[in-house]
Amino acid sequence: MAEEYSYLASRRFVKNWSRLSLKTKNKTVEKIDLFLKDPYLPALKTHKLTGKLKNYWSFSVSYNRRIMFRFAGSKMVEFIDIGGHEIYK
Repeated sequence: MAEEYSYLASRRFVKNWSRLSLKTKNKTVEKIDLFLKDPYLPALKTHKLTGKLKNYWSFSVSYNRRIMFRFAGSKMVEFIDIGGHEIYK
């Protein structure tokens, strides 16, 4: 079995995480668990960002919620932000 990824969370991610409802947090934890096992799982719609965010990636939690992240080493990611499309601004 492949080794799972580990993660760090930025202050902005933690701040926006704390504002989520319990239901949304639970759904998000499910998606993060999937992501840490396989970041490229098709259901997550993981994709590289472009332009000024070209060093970052994003995956979908729900139709209108994303997690922006960056790869921070071998089997390590840093979650940068969570929210709607406004996280890209």
